[in-house]
Amino acid sequence: MAKDQFKACFSVIDQQQKVTIKATGSFKNNATGFEDFYAWKRKHAREKLPVHYLVEATGIYHENLAWFLYNKNCSVSVILPNKAKKYIQGLGLKSKNDKIDAKGLAKMCAEQSLDFWRSISKKIYLLRSLTRLHEDLTVERSSLNNRLQALEHAMFDVKESKKSLRKVIASIDKELANLEAKIKDTVDNDPELDSRSKKITGIKGVGLMTFAVVVAETNGFEIFNNIPQLTSYAGYDVLENQSGTITGKSRMSKKGNSHIRRVLHMPAFNVVKFEPEFKTFYDRVYCNTNIKMKAYVAVQRKLLSLIYTLWKKNCEYNPTIQRQESQIVFGAIPEESKKPSTSCLAL
Repeated sequence: MAKDQFKACFSVIDQQQKVTIKATGSFKNNATGFEDFYAWKRKHAREKLPVHYLVEATGIYHENLAWFLYNKNCSVSVILPNKAKKYIQGLGLKSKNDKIDAKGLAKMCAEQSLDFWRSISKKIYLLRSLTRLHEDLTVERSSLNNRLQALEHAMFDVKESKKSLRKVIASIDKELANLEAKIKDTVDNDPELDSRSKKITGIKGVGLMTFAVVVAETNGFEIFNNIPQLTSYAGYDVLENQSGTITGKSRMSKKGNSHIRRVLHMPAFNVVKFEPEFKTFYDRVYCNTNIKMKAYVAVQRKLLSLIYTLWKKNCEYNPTIQRQESQIVFGAIPEESKKPSTSCLAL
Protein backbone atom coordinates (compact mmCIF):
# COMPACT_ATOMS: atom_id res chain seq x y z
CA MET A 1 0.00 0.00 0.00
CA ALA A 2 1.22 3.51 -0.85
CA LYS A 3 -0.36 6.96 -0.74
CA ASP A 4 -1.34 7.08 -4.42
CA GLN A 5 -1.52 3.45 -5.50
CA PHE A 6 -1.23 -0.16 -4.35
CA LYS A 7 0.05 -3.41 -5.86
CA ALA A 8 -2.11 -6.55 -5.75
CA CYS A 9 -1.45 -10.20 -6.40
CA PHE A 10 -4.03 -13.00 -6.78
CA SER A 11 -3.02 -16.54 -5.80
CA VAL A 12 -4.80 -19.88 -5.52
CA ILE A 13 -4.01 -22.80 -3.22
CA ASP A 14 -5.01 -26.32 -4.30
CA GLN A 15 -5.78 -29.46 -2.29
CA GLN A 16 -2.07 -30.37 -2.23
CA GLN A 17 -1.34 -27.03 -0.54
CA LYS A 18 0.45 -25.76 -3.63
CA VAL A 19 0.20 -21.99 -4.09
CA THR A 20 -0.01 -20.67 -7.65
CA ILE A 21 0.19 -16.99 -8.60
CA LYS A 22 -2.60 -16.23 -11.09
CA ALA A 23 -2.39 -12.49 -11.67
CA THR A 24 -0.82 -9.22 -10.49
CA GLY A 25 -2.03 -5.67 -10.90
CA SER A 26 -1.61 -2.03 -9.86
CA PHE A 27 -4.49 0.20 -8.79
CA LYS A 28 -5.07 3.73 -7.56
CA ASN A 29 -5.53 4.18 -3.83
CA ASN A 30 -8.93 5.85 -4.12
CA ALA A 31 -12.59 4.91 -4.54
CA THR A 32 -12.26 4.39 -8.29
CA GLY A 33 -9.18 2.21 -7.82
CA PHE A 34 -10.99 0.11 -5.22
CA GLU A 35 -13.85 -0.59 -7.64
CA ASP A 36 -11.35 -1.48 -10.39
CA PHE A 37 -9.57 -3.80 -7.99
CA TYR A 38 -12.79 -5.52 -6.98
CA ALA A 39 -13.75 -6.03 -10.64
CA TRP A 40 -10.26 -7.39 -11.33
CA LYS A 41 -10.73 -9.87 -8.48
CA ARG A 42 -14.06 -11.10 -9.86
CA LYS A 43 -12.40 -11.65 -13.23
CA HIS A 44 -9.78 -14.03 -11.82
CA ALA A 45 -11.64 -15.66 -8.90
CA ARG A 46 -13.63 -18.81 -9.41
CA GLU A 47 -17.23 -18.72 -8.35
CA LYS A 48 -18.26 -20.35 -5.05
CA LEU A 49 -14.64 -20.41 -3.84
CA PRO A 50 -13.83 -18.28 -0.77
CA VAL A 51 -11.53 -15.31 -1.26
CA HIS A 52 -9.37 -14.01 1.57
CA TYR A 53 -7.80 -10.54 1.34
CA LEU A 54 -4.52 -9.73 3.08
CA VAL A 55 -3.48 -6.09 3.29
CA GLU A 56 -0.14 -4.84 4.57
CA ALA A 57 -0.55 -1.97 7.04
CA THR A 58 1.30 1.10 5.80
CA GLY A 59 0.65 4.04 8.08
CA ILE A 60 -2.98 4.94 7.40
CA TYR A 61 -2.85 4.32 3.64
CA HIS A 62 -4.35 0.83 3.95
CA GLU A 63 -7.39 1.88 5.96
CA ASN A 64 -9.69 2.99 3.12
CA LEU A 65 -9.16 -0.22 1.16
CA ALA A 66 -9.70 -2.37 4.24
CA TRP A 67 -12.88 -0.43 5.02
CA PHE A 68 -14.08 -0.79 1.41
CA LEU A 69 -13.65 -4.58 1.50
CA TYR A 70 -15.12 -4.81 5.01
CA ASN A 71 -18.30 -3.06 3.84
CA LYS A 72 -18.62 -5.66 1.07
CA ASN A 73 -18.57 -8.42 3.73
CA CYS A 74 -15.20 -9.70 2.51
CA SER A 75 -12.80 -11.71 4.66
CA VAL A 76 -10.03 -9.18 5.30
CA SER A 77 -6.83 -9.49 7.31
CA VAL A 78 -4.32 -6.71 8.01
CA ILE A 79 -0.72 -7.58 8.80
CA LEU A 80 2.14 -5.50 10.14
CA PRO A 81 5.04 -4.81 7.74
CA ASN A 82 7.64 -6.50 9.96
CA LYS A 83 5.74 -9.81 9.88
CA ALA A 84 5.38 -9.61 6.12
CA LYS A 85 9.08 -8.82 5.76
CA LYS A 86 10.14 -11.83 7.85
CA TYR A 87 7.86 -14.15 5.88
CA ILE A 88 9.14 -12.92 2.51
CA GLN A 89 12.74 -13.27 3.66
CA GLY A 90 11.91 -16.84 4.69
CA LEU A 91 10.91 -17.54 1.09
CA GLY A 92 14.48 -16.78 0.06
CA LEU A 93 13.60 -13.61 -1.86
CA LYS A 94 16.53 -11.18 -1.57
CA SER A 95 15.22 -8.32 -3.73
CA LYS A 96 12.45 -6.02 -2.53
CA ASN A 97 9.86 -4.11 -4.51
CA ASP A 98 6.08 -3.69 -4.39
CA LYS A 99 5.43 -6.52 -6.86
CA ILE A 100 7.60 -9.00 -4.91
CA ASP A 101 5.94 -7.94 -1.65
CA ALA A 102 2.48 -8.44 -3.16
CA LYS A 103 3.39 -11.96 -4.30
CA GLY A 104 4.78 -12.76 -0.87
CA LEU A 105 1.62 -11.54 0.82
CA ALA A 106 -0.51 -13.61 -1.57
CA LYS A 107 1.40 -16.78 -0.64
CA MET A 108 1.21 -15.91 3.03
CA CYS A 109 -2.55 -15.38 2.81
CA ALA A 110 -3.03 -18.72 1.03
CA GLU A 111 -0.85 -20.74 3.41
CA GLN A 112 -1.67 -19.31 6.83
CA SER A 113 -4.81 -18.99 8.92
CA LEU A 114 -4.91 -15.27 9.70
CA ASP A 115 -7.25 -13.38 12.02
CA PHE A 116 -9.90 -11.25 10.37
CA TRP A 117 -9.68 -7.48 10.55
CA ARG A 118 -12.30 -5.68 12.60
CA SER A 119 -13.26 -2.11 11.84
CA ILE A 120 -12.48 0.40 14.56
CA SER A 121 -15.40 2.52 15.73
CA LYS A 122 -15.49 6.24 14.93
CA LYS A 123 -15.29 7.28 18.59
CA ILE A 124 -12.23 5.08 19.21
CA TYR A 125 -10.65 6.29 15.98
CA LEU A 126 -11.10 9.91 17.12
CA LEU A 127 -9.71 9.08 20.55
CA ARG A 128 -6.66 7.41 19.00
CA SER A 129 -6.04 10.39 16.73
CA LEU A 130 -6.20 12.84 19.65
CA THR A 131 -3.99 10.80 21.97
CA ARG A 132 -1.33 10.21 19.31
CA LEU A 133 -1.23 13.90 18.45
CA HIS A 134 -0.90 14.67 22.17
CA GLU A 135 2.04 12.27 22.38
CA ASP A 136 3.77 13.81 19.34
CA LEU A 137 3.40 17.34 20.71
CA THR A 138 4.70 16.20 24.11
CA VAL A 139 7.81 14.75 22.49
CA GLU A 140 8.29 17.93 20.45
CA ARG A 141 7.89 20.10 23.55
CA SER A 142 10.50 18.06 25.42
CA SER A 143 12.95 18.47 22.53
CA LEU A 144 12.42 22.25 22.36
CA ASN A 145 12.70 22.58 26.12
CA ASN A 146 16.04 20.74 26.07
CA ARG A 147 17.26 23.14 23.38
CA LEU A 148 16.15 26.10 25.50
CA GLN A 149 17.99 24.72 28.54
CA ALA A 150 21.12 24.39 26.41
CA LEU A 151 20.87 28.03 25.31
CA GLU A 152 20.52 29.10 28.94
CA HIS A 153 24.06 27.79 29.49
CA ALA A 154 25.52 28.93 26.17
CA MET A 155 28.70 30.99 25.91
CA PHE A 156 26.79 34.02 24.58
CA ASP A 157 23.33 35.20 25.54
CA VAL A 158 21.19 34.71 22.41
CA LYS A 159 17.99 36.40 23.54
CA GLU A 160 16.27 36.21 20.16
CA SER A 161 16.56 32.43 19.94
CA LYS A 162 15.41 31.93 23.52
CA LYS A 163 12.45 34.23 22.99
CA SER A 164 11.38 32.29 19.90
CA LEU A 165 11.70 28.95 21.69
CA ARG A 166 9.65 30.17 24.65
CA LYS A 167 6.98 31.39 22.26
CA VAL A 168 6.81 28.03 20.47
CA ILE A 169 6.75 26.11 23.76
CA ALA A 170 3.93 28.30 25.07
CA SER A 171 1.98 27.62 21.87
CA ILE A 172 2.49 23.85 22.27
CA ASP A 173 1.41 24.04 25.93
CA LYS A 174 -1.79 25.76 24.85
CA GLU A 175 -2.50 23.12 22.21
CA LEU A 176 -1.73 20.29 24.66
CA ALA A 177 -4.27 21.71 27.10
CA ASN A 178 -6.78 21.96 24.25
CA LEU A 179 -6.16 18.34 23.26
CA GLU A 180 -6.54 17.14 26.85
CA ALA A 181 -9.89 18.91 27.04
CA LYS A 182 -11.01 17.28 23.78
CA ILE A 183 -9.92 13.85 25.01
CA LYS A 184 -11.87 14.36 28.23
CA ASP A 185 -14.96 15.49 26.30
CA THR A 186 -14.72 12.47 23.99
CA VAL A 187 -14.70 10.13 26.98
CA ASP A 188 -17.30 12.03 29.02
CA ASN A 189 -19.76 12.29 26.12
CA ASP A 190 -19.78 8.52 25.56
CA PRO A 191 -21.75 6.72 28.32
CA GLU A 192 -19.80 3.45 28.01
CA LEU A 193 -16.35 5.07 27.96
CA ASP A 194 -17.31 7.42 30.80
CA SER A 195 -18.57 4.57 32.99
CA ARG A 196 -15.55 2.36 32.37
CA SER A 197 -13.05 5.20 32.81
CA LYS A 198 -14.41 5.99 36.27
CA LYS A 199 -13.98 2.36 37.28
CA ILE A 200 -10.47 1.91 35.85
CA THR A 201 -9.12 5.27 37.02
CA GLY A 202 -10.03 4.12 40.51
CA ILE A 203 -6.54 2.61 40.50
CA LYS A 204 -4.39 5.20 42.25
CA GLY A 205 -1.85 6.35 39.68
CA VAL A 206 -3.92 5.67 36.57
CA GLY A 207 -5.37 8.81 35.04
CA LEU A 208 -7.71 9.64 32.20
CA MET A 209 -4.87 9.95 29.66
CA THR A 210 -3.60 6.46 30.49
CA PHE A 211 -7.09 5.06 30.14
CA ALA A 212 -7.69 6.89 26.84
CA VAL A 213 -4.43 5.73 25.22
CA VAL A 214 -4.79 2.08 26.24
CA VAL A 215 -8.41 1.89 25.09
CA ALA A 216 -7.73 3.76 21.84
CA GLU A 217 -4.70 1.65 20.90
CA THR A 218 -6.49 -1.64 21.61
CA ASN A 219 -9.85 -0.68 20.04
CA GLY A 220 -11.54 -1.27 23.37
CA PHE A 221 -9.81 -4.69 23.67
CA GLU A 222 -12.05 -5.99 20.86
CA ILE A 223 -9.36 -8.10 19.19
CA PHE A 224 -8.06 -9.82 22.33
CA ASN A 225 -9.35 -13.01 23.91
CA ASN A 226 -6.80 -13.31 26.73
CA ILE A 227 -4.00 -11.50 28.53
CA PRO A 228 -1.07 -13.18 26.68
CA GLN A 229 -2.44 -11.85 23.37
CA LEU A 230 -2.63 -8.35 24.82
CA THR A 231 0.85 -8.37 26.35
CA SER A 232 2.30 -9.64 23.07
CA TYR A 233 0.50 -6.87 21.16
CA ALA A 234 1.99 -4.29 23.54
CA GLY A 235 5.50 -5.77 23.30
CA TYR A 236 5.64 -7.03 26.89
CA ASP A 237 6.08 -10.67 25.85
CA VAL A 238 9.33 -12.44 26.71
CA LEU A 239 11.77 -13.76 24.11
CA GLU A 240 13.64 -16.88 25.18
CA ASN A 241 17.14 -17.68 23.96
CA GLN A 242 17.74 -21.39 24.41
CA SER A 243 19.30 -24.05 22.21
CA GLY A 244 20.34 -27.50 23.42
CA THR A 245 22.26 -27.13 26.65
CA ILE A 246 22.87 -23.41 26.09
CA THR A 247 20.47 -21.06 27.83
CA GLY A 248 20.83 -17.38 27.01
CA LYS A 249 19.30 -14.35 28.64
CA SER A 250 15.57 -13.83 28.21
CA ARG A 251 14.36 -10.32 27.41
CA MET A 252 11.23 -8.36 26.66
CA SER A 253 10.52 -8.27 22.94
CA LYS A 254 9.43 -4.61 22.64
CA LYS A 255 7.95 -5.71 19.31
CA GLY A 256 4.54 -4.23 19.72
CA ASN A 257 2.53 -1.07 20.31
CA SER A 258 4.99 1.49 21.67
CA HIS A 259 2.21 3.98 22.50
CA ILE A 260 0.93 1.65 25.22
CA ARG A 261 4.37 1.07 26.72
CA ARG A 262 5.06 4.81 26.72
CA VAL A 263 1.84 5.80 28.49
CA LEU A 264 2.28 3.09 31.18
CA HIS A 265 5.78 4.26 32.13
CA MET A 266 4.82 6.91 34.71
CA PRO A 267 1.72 5.09 36.05
CA ALA A 268 3.98 2.17 36.96
CA PHE A 269 5.91 4.43 39.35
CA ASN A 270 2.67 5.81 40.78
CA VAL A 271 0.93 2.50 41.45
CA VAL A 272 4.03 1.17 43.21
CA LYS A 273 3.90 4.25 45.43
CA PHE A 274 0.16 4.30 46.14
CA GLU A 275 -1.12 0.72 45.68
CA PRO A 276 0.14 -1.88 48.23
CA GLU A 277 -0.56 -4.81 45.89
CA PHE A 278 1.72 -3.38 43.22
CA LYS A 279 4.36 -2.45 45.81
CA THR A 280 4.46 -6.06 46.98
CA PHE A 281 4.75 -7.30 43.42
CA TYR A 282 7.50 -4.77 42.63
CA ASP A 283 9.51 -5.77 45.72
CA ARG A 284 9.27 -9.45 44.79
CA VAL A 285 10.54 -8.88 41.26
CA TYR A 286 13.30 -6.52 42.38
CA CYS A 287 14.41 -8.99 45.04
CA ASN A 288 14.91 -11.65 42.36
CA THR A 289 16.51 -9.46 39.69
CA ASN A 290 18.21 -6.57 41.51
CA ILE A 291 17.23 -4.41 38.51
CA LYS A 292 14.76 -1.64 39.32
CA MET A 293 13.70 -0.94 35.75
CA LYS A 294 12.99 -4.61 35.10
CA ALA A 295 10.73 -4.59 38.14
CA TYR A 296 8.95 -1.45 36.91
CA VAL A 297 8.46 -2.99 33.46
CA ALA A 298 6.93 -6.04 35.14
CA VAL A 299 4.58 -3.65 36.96
CA GLN A 300 3.64 -2.06 33.62
CA ARG A 301 2.74 -5.48 32.25
CA LYS A 302 0.62 -6.36 35.28
CA LEU A 303 -1.05 -2.95 35.23
CA LEU A 304 -2.05 -3.48 31.60
CA SER A 305 -3.39 -6.92 32.51
CA LEU A 306 -5.41 -5.39 35.35
CA ILE A 307 -6.91 -2.71 33.09
CA TYR A 308 -7.87 -5.43 30.60
CA THR A 309 -9.53 -7.51 33.32
CA LEU A 310 -11.49 -4.57 34.74
CA TRP A 311 -12.65 -3.63 31.24
CA LYS A 312 -13.77 -7.16 30.36
CA LYS A 313 -15.56 -7.65 33.68
CA ASN A 314 -16.86 -4.06 33.70
CA CYS A 315 -16.12 -3.72 37.41
CA GLU A 316 -14.32 -1.33 39.72
CA TYR A 317 -10.87 -1.93 41.13
CA ASN A 318 -11.03 -3.60 44.55
CA PRO A 319 -7.64 -4.51 46.07
CA THR A 320 -9.16 -7.25 48.23
CA ILE A 321 -10.87 -8.97 45.30
CA GLN A 322 -7.84 -8.52 43.08
CA ARG A 323 -5.67 -10.16 45.72
CA GLN A 324 -7.96 -13.18 45.76
CA GLU A 325 -7.86 -13.34 41.94
CA SER A 326 -4.11 -12.73 41.67
CA GLN A 327 -3.58 -15.79 39.51
CA ILE A 328 -5.96 -14.31 36.91
CA VAL A 329 -5.13 -10.62 37.10
CA PHE A 330 -1.47 -10.60 38.05
CA GLY A 331 -0.45 -13.97 36.65
CA ALA A 332 1.36 -14.62 39.91
CA ILE A 333 1.23 -17.58 42.25
CA PRO A 334 0.93 -16.76 45.97
CA GLU A 335 4.26 -16.95 47.77
CA GLU A 336 3.00 -19.39 50.36
CA SER A 337 2.14 -21.95 47.66
CA LYS A 338 5.16 -21.61 45.40
CA LYS A 339 8.53 -19.93 45.49
CA PRO A 340 8.90 -17.25 42.80
CA SER A 341 11.17 -18.24 39.94
CA THR A 342 13.51 -15.85 38.13
CA SER A 343 12.07 -16.72 34.71
CA CYS A 344 8.48 -15.75 35.49
CA LEU A 345 9.35 -12.69 37.56
CA ALA A 346 11.54 -11.20 34.85
CA LEU A 347 8.56 -10.55 32.57
